[in-house]
Amino acid sequence: MNQLAPLSASEPLLARLSALADEVRLRLLALLDGEELAVSEIAEVLQLPQSTVSRHLKQLADGDWVRVRAERTSNFYTFAGAELAEGVRGIWTAARAELAGWPALEQDRLRLREVLAARRASAPSFFAGVAGEWDRLRRELYGERFTDEALLALLPASWVVADLACGSGTVAARLAPSVARVIGIDASPEMLEAARRRTRELANVELRRGDLAALPLESNGCDAALLLLALTHVDAPAAALAELARVLRPGGRAVVVDLLRHDRDAFRRRMGQLRPGFEPAELERLLAAAGLAGIAVRPLPPEPEAKGPALLLATAEKPRHHDGPSARERKLR
Repeated sequence: MNQLAPLSASEPLLARLSALADEVRLRLLALLDGEELAVSEIAEVLQLPQSTVSRHLKQLADGDWVRVRAERTSNFYTFAGAELAEGVRGIWTAARAELAGWPALEQDRLRLREVLAARRASAPSFFAGVAGEWDRLRRELYGERFTDEALLALLPASWVVADLACGSGTVAARLAPSVARVIGIDASPEMLEAARRRTRELANVELRRGDLAALPLESNGCDAALLLLALTHVDAPAAALAELARVLRPGGRAVVVDLLRHDRDAFRRRMGQLRPGFEPAELERLLAAAGLAGIAVRPLPPEPEAKGPALLLATAEKPRHHDGPSARERKLR
């Protein structure tokens, strides 16, 4: 003779079924099936006190029909949906079919549209009210790293990037997760050792020792090349920029950051720099002489904590047409 299963084995199912045995809770689930709503919004739609809504929501939560998310002083509820077992979802599918045409639900949906419209309208009002302090508020709430990550995500994942005068590998390490390959070049063995330590876990970073005026890179092999805070340290800036242009593919991008011309001679000597920076027009002429096009050079606003001279940023690209081998390539042949 078959024995009935103990009552305790069916308690979760009974709890779920009992949660549906109320008109208010059925209306609640119908609202939350597709929307995440705060208790106050639900109360406005159902035209019930918040205490009543909270009591019904607790019973639905106990039956695992809804999920709750806390945000500051408010709780937001949504239908459990895909988290429900297949059989339980079937129960709700059948119940929802029976609800079709309920006048109360039609009224609820009309009020829900008004509540959602008011929510959308509140967003511009919020930003209008915080516009003057948005930068500070965004920094306090979310930090600043996400901005850099978003900008790096714009880089094509297939790119090969040359980090010229890579130093201790800071830039190479930041670029590596976003591109196919980073090749760091530096003349200093000590800097390269520091870069190796920083990038040892990054399989797509390759480090080479080399001079900016004679880069150990093939011609037309890189999609982009960076030269950051290095041009003031070289004897022949024109030769370094010509080499930068040589290693770029046609259409490849060049980015140069260096010091805006200044008169702080003690600073220049202390930093081992051979020249006191560049005027924008001067750097533009050097980039054009290297065969680059689409050149834009602009000073960068100094950061509040920065103690050195102001910087400038230059961008350019290698023309897509090719006029034949460079003087260095002819010599190598």
